[in-house]
Amino acid sequence: MTTNILDAPITTTTETAPKKWAIWSGRALSSIPTLMLVMSSVMKLTSNPKMIDMLTKAMGYPAGAGFAIGLLELASAVLYAIPRTAVLGAVFMTGFLGGAIATHVRVGDVGGAAVPFALAVLAWGGLFLRDERVRALLPLRRDA
Repeated sequence: MTTNILDAPITTTTETAPKKWAIWSGRALSSIPTLMLVMSSVMKLTSNPKMIDMLTKAMGYPAGAGFAIGLLELASAVLYAIPRTAVLGAVFMTGFLGGAIATHVRVGDVGGAAVPFALAVLAWGGLFLRDERVRALLPLRRDA
């Protein structure tokens, strides 16, 4: 017995507009990783002596790497802050923060990896709350 897919009943879902509290909570959550990355990138781009010392001595990066890292960090934060490119920015931010986690683990600072991990969770949690495209892509529950 064969069934024709065209004979199947058509089901539609009605998208509801996100609640105001969810949008504003998402914006608040999203602001935390955005501001942290902007602050960190500014310190790298301005060659803050403490930041350069940490990058070179504690993390083992070459002295000139701070500027390039700062540019990538700032670019991901800016992309994330713009609603139209927020998903792309979240992907870049996740990659950047994943590299920070790997760097902390590589130098034996496993506890320090908690900060970039928490920022990544906040970034995606905030985006989930403020962007219906992400909620559609990653539903928390499915209706039976």
